[in-house]
Amino acid sequence: MTRKPDIELRRGWTTGACATGAVQAALRGLWEGRVPSKVQITLPRGETPVFQIEHSEVGDGWAKASIIKDAGDDPDVTHQALIEAAVKISDGGIVFKGGAGIGHVTRPGLPIAVGEPAINPVPREMMRAVVNDTAARLGEAPDIEITLSVPNGAVLALKTWNPRLGIIGGLSILGTTGIVRPFSCAAWIASIHRGIDVACAENLPHVAGCTGATSERVVQGLYELPDHAMLDMGDFVGGLLKYLAKHPVPRITIGGGIGKMTKLAQGARDLHSGRSQVDLGALAQVFGLSEIADMNTALQAYETIGKPMANWVAENALSTISDMLPDTVSADVVVIDRNGEVLARA
Repeated sequence: MTRKPDIELRRGWTTGACATGAVQAALRGLWEGRVPSKVQITLPRGETPVFQIEHSEVGDGWAKASIIKDAGDDPDVTHQALIEAAVKISDGGIVFKGGAGIGHVTRPGLPIAVGEPAINPVPREMMRAVVNDTAARLGEAPDIEITLSVPNGAVLALKTWNPRLGIIGGLSILGTTGIVRPFSCAAWIASIHRGIDVACAENLPHVAGCTGATSERVVQGLYELPDHAMLDMGDFVGGLLKYLAKHPVPRITIGGGIGKMTKLAQGARDLHSGRSQVDLGALAQVFGLSEIADMNTALQAYETIGKPMANWVAENALSTISDMLPDTVSADVVVIDRNGEVLARA
């Protein structure tokens, strides 16, 4: 069982929430002539965070404001990034544009159309609501062009899944609740889902999910798969396979090291060390070697048992995977060691 931390972790705010706050502040500058020092917004579930305005400018027919993103105690690459919104009167309606550091969508399958700035649907709705509410309160027409920017966003985006998903040139403005919950699995699993969406939209015949960088390199080389066929699975094999069952691709390869793949072979669907463990006692029974039960790791067991264990792991991991997938999806497994050598395939 995962041990709860001694100190409650501090939650933070998504890029979408920060952008919405910046838009509200910039609108005040545009229509009232002065940007406030702080703003309060309402999130989709009713929370009302207050944001400090880091920087602002007001010009003839335009205004801009920026907020420093606070991701709380989550290890988010956009923590402390500056989220900037510039607003000006549009020719009609609310228009979204991507400035410096905002990515643009280049592949189908994402919730935003190809060619659009990577500003996701919920943040767009939050910003539309702020425009409409502020315009109604101040007696203005809600015809606004919003340009979002993140200085250094193009560099930060290289540490995210954006390039692989076909979001080029910068970050995405994300969030469905506006809240970043520390060490949440939700963002990672959502990125896996978007990767599958892209694969489906492009009719890819074969995708792969791997537990880490070494297994990913090996599997990609074995099958000569393009980058956007490589799903950043990590420990979340269950989350990947559940979504793939509903959004099938003809073929999936799952790759990983002997330790995590042994857990998969024993039926685990979350391979994180805090949420599943190798059952060494069960391995001892399978191979008739009582000393295995007293060992510390699957690798130690493998060093004693050798090739038969690797083959057993591959076959039984494949069985776990196949049980979660429809007959229309074929699956295979690659088990490697720490040096990237293939130990077994099934």
